[in-house]
Amino acid sequence: MAAKTKTKTKKQTGVDQRLVKALAHPLRVQILMILNERMASPNELSKELEEGLSQVSYHVKVLKDFECIEMVKTEPRRGAVEHYYRATARAFFTDAEYQHLPDSIKPGATAAVFRMMMEDVSGALQGGTFTARDDMHLSWTPGVVDEQGWDESVELVNETLEQLIKIHSGSAKRLAKSGEEGIPATAVLMNFEGLSAEAKSTKGVRKAKGKKAAKRV
Repeated sequence: MAAKTKTKTKKQTGVDQRLVKALAHPLRVQILMILNERMASPNELSKELEEGLSQVSYHVKVLKDFECIEMVKTEPRRGAVEHYYRATARAFFTDAEYQHLPDSIKPGATAAVFRMMMEDVSGALQGGTFTARDDMHLSWTPGVVDEQGWDESVELVNETLEQLIKIHSGSAKRLAKSGEEGIPATAVLMNFEGLSAEAKSTKGVRKAKGKKAAKRV
């Protein structure tokens, strides 16, 4: 999926089938990602994701049945009781796990993560926080590598992710002691095989032809 790390655990040749089944639907991927960050109720999730409450509640129940989330508290709301959940399972797979995922799950799960990422970026741009700090980083680095270069790129991204997780963990401990409000920091890491120059050129020609055809109509 979107976030993958190398692991030295014994679980190198298999995947937690509960997590595979739980993340078989893109909406469940989004829900689990949110509940990895914070506690939320189905009602709050429904509003944030702009999905029907009944649909969100159903997928929350599926995640709970697969023990990916747990209920942490309840609160009375207008004559009803609102249930709040948090994640007990991470919303990403290790490299070894990802390699054993069914091909039918990979596109939907990846698309769900990408959608969440784009919503975060869009929200930060609209809210003015994306460029609020002069030391923010935004880069796009396409290139052509050989097999060794690809392996080195993958290793670098994995190492960076591991360091980010350590930084987040250390920050959480310090913030818990100081009581200060944390800075919502988002880092996006992507390393993927893009289209070749020939494929891009062909795609551009097709788009141009499509525009001309549209004008003639």
